[in-house]
Amino acid sequence: MHKCSMWLLLAWLAASLACQSAPKSNPAHPPDPRLAGSFRRPMNNGWIYVHLQGSAADLGFQHGYWLAPEINRMLSDFKATWPRNSHKSWHFYRQAVRTMWLPHIEPQYMRELSGIADGLHARGYTQWDTIDVIILNGFEELPDYYVPWYNRQHHLQQVAALRAPGNCSAFIACGAYTRDHKIVMGHNAWTSYYPGENWNIVFDLAPRHGYHILMDGFPGVITSDDDFGVNSAGIMITETTITQFFGWNPNGIPEFVRSRKALQYANSIDSYIAILLKGNNGGYANDWLIGDRKTNEIARLELGLKYHRVWKMKSGMLVGSNYPSDPRVMKYECPGFNPNLLSSSPNARRVRWHQLMRTEKGKINIRVAEAMESDHYDTYLHKANHPDARTLCGHGDLAAHGVPAWGWGPYHPGGTVQAKVTDSTLAAKMEFYAAMGHPCGINFNAATFLKAHPQYAWEKPYLTDMPSHPWTLFQAAR
Repeated sequence: MHKCSMWLLLAWLAASLACQSAPKSNPAHPPDPRLAGSFRRPMNNGWIYVHLQGSAADLGFQHGYWLAPEINRMLSDFKATWPRNSHKSWHFYRQAVRTMWLPHIEPQYMRELSGIADGLHARGYTQWDTIDVIILNGFEELPDYYVPWYNRQHHLQQVAALRAPGNCSAFIACGAYTRDHKIVMGHNAWTSYYPGENWNIVFDLAPRHGYHILMDGFPGVITSDDDFGVNSAGIMITETTITQFFGWNPNGIPEFVRSRKALQYANSIDSYIAILLKGNNGGYANDWLIGDRKTNEIARLELGLKYHRVWKMKSGMLVGSNYPSDPRVMKYECPGFNPNLLSSSPNARRVRWHQLMRTEKGKINIRVAEAMESDHYDTYLHKANHPDARTLCGHGDLAAHGVPAWGWGPYHPGGTVQAKVTDSTLAAKMEFYAAMGHPCGINFNAATFLKAHPQYAWEKPYLTDMPSHPWTLFQAAR
């Protein structure tokens, strides 16, 4: 082959490979200077990885730009489905944001939220504005915490069944419980498959102010929100929701702001807790599991609205299964919760966690953590390998009993949608493993499910297949 022809062929091949590996969502030419240093990688085992860096406004613009198709889809879906589920219009939520939240979102996060809207506009999605983006960021708080409180304040009964969710199975361990005596942390996110199957973003955030963050997350949301993340100051966090919680402070700071600020600025367990407590609005009430790899200390913060409690230790294992542990939180802020109903998912999974605390003590490492987050032992039926809504890896779609405590009927399409694990060694390198879909290996096929359970036919436009992907290592950009 002629040397010139050979070089032309090589150049063509290089250009072809570059086109194949480049993100599909990269239409800017010439590139906007606000995108400098940021990027989106091609999907990896179900995950979308984005690196965002710079000022608050730049972080937001990059977020909105790189994830514009996914953000547009979630906003469109929520605008269609929330009125059906909550009997409240999109206008109702816009008014709530304007009158209740705008005065309580500090400027740096307003700039980031507005930046997301700007990024959407740059991609042609001009129908959404900053208020819509804030609604999206409140998707855990507004329908499930604010609306029940609003209904009670206005003596409305039409949505009496609305209740705060109680999802996720998580743990954090150290000392005598782990193989190397350092911290190991794991979490699987429980939610309805729609919208939870869209919880597939790995955010690598390098803000101008604060610490570098690696976390999982949802398109358009500035905090992890399920939550799982590490920062460059050595803080490791996750949480599980407190089930059947009721409480709201309309004059508080949104939870999505406080949780993001805590991961961005905390360099100790105490500073993380202090940021969460300041301006607590009761939204998305959680049991927070927090580790500091610098001190090898772990903690659990049970954060209600009126009450909270902290447990700390340098050797032990703290778990979450949506079970309120503080008697005051249980009695006064979780109406209807029955700790003695062993058939209920939170109670059954709590029993399983305590079994594993005994059997896995001294053995816990990354591989054991992955196995525990994939566990299928039903403690109520005393059956192993029985995936349902009572197992740590949850499968509501296989459960005839449903989860009455959350309003999930028989065979509700919900359960574990993804899982993550990390330890002190990985966190020091800003790394974690994540598995999209059920970490146990069971796939979910939407068409097959809807054919068998036509009562959920309304979800057909939104529910998609959720294949199980392998555990995959993610790391912050160097």
